[in-house]
Amino acid sequence: MTSQADAVVAAVGAVVDPELRRPIAELGMLRDISVDGGTARVGIVLTIVGCPAAERISREVTDAAASVPGVADVELTVGVMTPDERRELTEKLRGGRAARVMPFGRDSLTRIIAVTSGKGGVGKSTVTANLAVALAARGLAVGVVDADVHGFSIPGLLGIVDALGRTVRPTRIDDLILPPVAYGVKVVSIGMFLREGEEGSAVAWRGPMLHRTVTQFLTDVYFGDLDILLLDMPPGTGDIAISVGQLLPHADVVVVTTPQPAAADVAVRSALVARQTGQTVIGVIENMAAMTLPDGTLLDLFGSGGGAGLAAALSTDDEVPVLASIPLSPALRAGGDEGTPVVVAAPEDPAAVAIVELAARVAVKPRGLAGRPLPVTLR
Repeated sequence: MTSQADAVVAAVGAVVDPELRRPIAELGMLRDISVDGGTARVGIVLTIVGCPAAERISREVTDAAASVPGVADVELTVGVMTPDERRELTEKLRGGRAARVMPFGRDSLTRIIAVTSGKGGVGKSTVTANLAVALAARGLAVGVVDADVHGFSIPGLLGIVDALGRTVRPTRIDDLILPPVAYGVKVVSIGMFLREGEEGSAVAWRGPMLHRTVTQFLTDVYFGDLDILLLDMPPGTGDIAISVGQLLPHADVVVVTTPQPAAADVAVRSALVARQTGQTVIGVIENMAAMTLPDGTLLDLFGSGGGAGLAAALSTDDEVPVLASIPLSPALRAGGDEGTPVVVAAPEDPAAVAIVELAARVAVKPRGLAGRPLPVTLR
């Protein structure tokens, strides 16, 4: 192989698969590559037939090969992996972990944060979506599980829709699910699995089906190596809260409330259920706090003191702080409707500033193995 062909292999192999977020050489997607008379002949294989990233990968591979000095033309051949090659790839992605085994156990380096609330309508999902994007903007690898199966909204909040406004479906490599990525955040939601025409229908499931869905999200979805996994929990203390507590007893929990004392009183219950399963409540987020009007006056539409009151009520053994007070914001609401998080669309907005500061506080605690069992076998 000539040195020019070596350069083409290196350039093409460095192209990153947009779904798996790893170089295609590392994924075994390269085939025969040669250079003859200024023409680079490049062969690659995609993971599946109809791969949604096919056009992007082909374009970037062609551009990479053409960037090598002396290459005037690129002839690209695109194929598809064999079943055996896909099986080998999925085993590699799992890192030796058996199928149907959750990678987020106590020995995982990923920090799990469940975002809960006592009641609906407090902006929990909006806070989760914006917090995830703000954390990703800090350079962290972030994933979101939309565990609010009956009231899923994360795909819409993050604009994970196609040109026709339909929720983007994940790619499947055999039994491995690749979550769509928005603003650097990997996302999975039940809304991505509803059949065409069912997007607006209700998900009328009971306990066993809900438990199975959450379990599948945590086992079959390939998030890769995450720093933080956020779970957008359903409001209240129902089946999913109990299931998540059983599956992830080591998770941290933040509770979202409004300044209204009545909302804060209800929110205490969701925190208590989390604690009963062994999870740690690390703080309170007060949403829809007073906003400053153009004339300088404050509009406290939902009253005041709910966040501080909830934090005080939860500070029995250890102190539970108010991590953030996010003011009412038309820009925050508009961003949710448009699928563009306010931390991206209007970073100077007071709500965006508060969420970015929240992300800084959350990110301070690094992931680590302190207090966790190490998978070491002594001989």
